[in-house]
Amino acid sequence: MQPTSKGMRTQIGLFGRRNVGKSSLLNALTRQEVSIVSDVAGTTTDPVEKPMELLPLGPVLFIDTAGVDDIGALGALRIAKTRQVFDRADLAVLVTEAGTWGDFEEMLVNELSHRGTPVVTVVNKADLFDGDDPRLALPEKLRSHAVVVSAATRSGLDALRESLLASVPPECLRPPMIAGDLVGPGDLALLVVPIDKEAPKGRLILPQVQTIRDLLDSDACCMVVKERELRAALDRLKTPPKLVITDSQAFLKVAADVPGEIPLTSFSILFSRYKGDLIRQVEGATAIDSLKPGDKVLIAEACSHHPIGEDIGRVKIPRWLTQYVGGSLEFVHYQGHDFPDDLPSYKLVIHCGACTMNRREMQTRIRRCAEAGVPVTNYGLVIAYSLGIFERALGPFPAALEAYRGKQ
Repeated sequence: MQPTSKGMRTQIGLFGRRNVGKSSLLNALTRQEVSIVSDVAGTTTDPVEKPMELLPLGPVLFIDTAGVDDIGALGALRIAKTRQVFDRADLAVLVTEAGTWGDFEEMLVNELSHRGTPVVTVVNKADLFDGDDPRLALPEKLRSHAVVVSAATRSGLDALRESLLASVPPECLRPPMIAGDLVGPGDLALLVVPIDKEAPKGRLILPQVQTIRDLLDSDACCMVVKERELRAALDRLKTPPKLVITDSQAFLKVAADVPGEIPLTSFSILFSRYKGDLIRQVEGATAIDSLKPGDKVLIAEACSHHPIGEDIGRVKIPRWLTQYVGGSLEFVHYQGHDFPDDLPSYKLVIHCGACTMNRREMQTRIRRCAEAGVPVTNYGLVIAYSLGIFERALGPFPAALEAYRGKQ
């Protein structure tokens, strides 16, 4: 059975000082030796991830981080990796121990509050102290979801699970649809899936698989064809499809083959709505008209695949944009969880559909771009815009289409 991807799991980050027992707590929660445990401060280096089921919530991803109070050059690198987890944590577990609450913990709470991340506070090592309830030393705003546990004896873990479930953001409990709301029960969605060099052997790419599952969950029907068989498939249908969804790389051919009265969009644009902010990224696409030769453009990819042949992010989009602008642009590429701090130096940020990221991380990136005053858009939107079929691709999304027309 294919496991739920990380991007569709509720991501729960464990934060705190070095040696407060974050790794021990993760091992106790998962009932596995996931993280290395030691009395030596700073044992955890890179974030350690553990997927599991947290019922009745469902699939989650626990992320154990290095202490944010780390020191030295190596410590700075560990802190940088931990701060990346801030960007994607749907829920934060702030681990402390009795008598240690101070300015450092307040800094963590303020950082998480700025991001709108709910916090569950854990006072660990209950087996090592006696006296008053240590939660009384916490700020009042944190006490309602604070728990006292012992990772060593595993006391308090049931209360911690209950607190986690009570603190999960509503969007994690009721995630948006990918395409099911655009195609009614019993209606047909026609998916155009090119099979090229970068298509994984023996399977489809993640956005295609997730879209099919979303449509089936919505009781819609799916038909999947390659771009060369599209026209013949349309001719065989007695009733036109409610929606055609294509890989963005085949946009131009598919737009030519699909009659104008049939709504058309791409997987990437669907994921702009699903993972990010479609209207903001539509507005960001209009910044293409302001680009000038020599401008610096960031292309961000969520996954770390090895580019092959006519790679979409490294070859095709740069080529189409260069032709559109009429001169060379400076393209900078980032992959995975890496994202630059010097955002104001870019004229445009172009992001992939973020199928391997969770919604929180993608929206954090969009927020950071907004704070830096840099327009941000999406692969599919850039392709449709540069090929002159932007309004056609936005047809299924009236609010986004209206926002675009309002910018004209």
